[in-house]
Amino acid sequence: MSDIVDYELFEVPPRWLFLRVETADGLVGWGEPVVEGRSHTVKAAVEELLDTYLLGKPASPIEDHWQTMYRGGFYRGGPVLMSAIAGVDQALWDIKGKRFGAPVHELLGGKARDRIRVYQWIGGDRPSAVAEEAKKRVDAGFTALKMNATEEMERVDDPATVQQAVDRLKEVREAVGEEVDIGVDFHGRVSKPMAKRLAKALEPYEPMFIEEPVLPEHNDALGNVAAHTTIPIATGERMFSRWDFKEIFEDGSVDVIQPDLSHAGGITEVKKIASMAEAYDVAIAPHCPLGPIALASCIQVDACSPNALIQEQSMNIHYNETSDVLDYLANPDVFDYEDGYVSIPEEPGLGIDIDEAFVREQAELDVDWHGPVWRHADGSVAEW
Repeated sequence: MSDIVDYELFEVPPRWLFLRVETADGLVGWGEPVVEGRSHTVKAAVEELLDTYLLGKPASPIEDHWQTMYRGGFYRGGPVLMSAIAGVDQALWDIKGKRFGAPVHELLGGKARDRIRVYQWIGGDRPSAVAEEAKKRVDAGFTALKMNATEEMERVDDPATVQQAVDRLKEVREAVGEEVDIGVDFHGRVSKPMAKRLAKALEPYEPMFIEEPVLPEHNDALGNVAAHTTIPIATGERMFSRWDFKEIFEDGSVDVIQPDLSHAGGITEVKKIASMAEAYDVAIAPHCPLGPIALASCIQVDACSPNALIQEQSMNIHYNETSDVLDYLANPDVFDYEDGYVSIPEEPGLGIDIDEAFVREQAELDVDWHGPVWRHADGSVAEW
């Protein structure tokens, strides 16, 4: 029998939440349902979904389970519910792949590529020493990097602040040359007037894209920003369903979308979002500053999405001070990078083997990560 009979949740460092789902015939699937800094809240949501809708039910009908979890509660969407659904969905796909002895991408139509390019974060939340770090990452084999554009910014800031952002990008470009791509993340820290000024000022150094130039609640301003630059615009890490993305596709101002496989409803939903994007000639570059299960889920969708551009991954990112992605894997070589690419896994399910003993050991530690609260010089809250 393939009924879902048990589940466990593990809060593990540095800031991740892992879900283990087991069926009556002994298959185990793993998911990563988390909102960074809100793991306790998402954990409660996962428990509610599984206890209400899935325990005792067959693991197989993933689409029906997704619809039930999403529509069954009347109130729907948002980061907490969609992240809870995402982790459950990942685990169900992991089980299905293991049941049929096939990687998830094979069940979704098969590979559109043999490998996917990855990029490496540099510089931390408050970008510093970026040129030196960029050179090290390129020497290690990466062909694409991403950095934050600024620290906190005033709604209308001074020319020196803009110039500091320009100088940082210039230093990185000069350090790595013209053949390396550099994504620049505005992180929603920047108001509409400053986004326009920054985009224009950064343009000579040809970023791969500018990310979240405005907060997602101001997506109606993206067309205005796009009119001031030829730099591709990317956004989407704080958008949680195909209904959220529908408006930006119709607007036509976004070139790259970045749904998160642990926030935007999991594999089931992001595969649909990727197909919608393809119809609008928009690339997909899934957001993933998270753990190994989230990354494995991303790569499965990248594998079978013709419009996948590049994949974020969090190895050596500034958040991973206590534990890193490979620490939780019994087969860490699955994420070996060569010439800036990672191969598409061919093992069943998500293609990874979680070191369950290590997960249980790490779950005994106190994990209490929360995003920082930044403030402007006048004491008012700034965007992080």
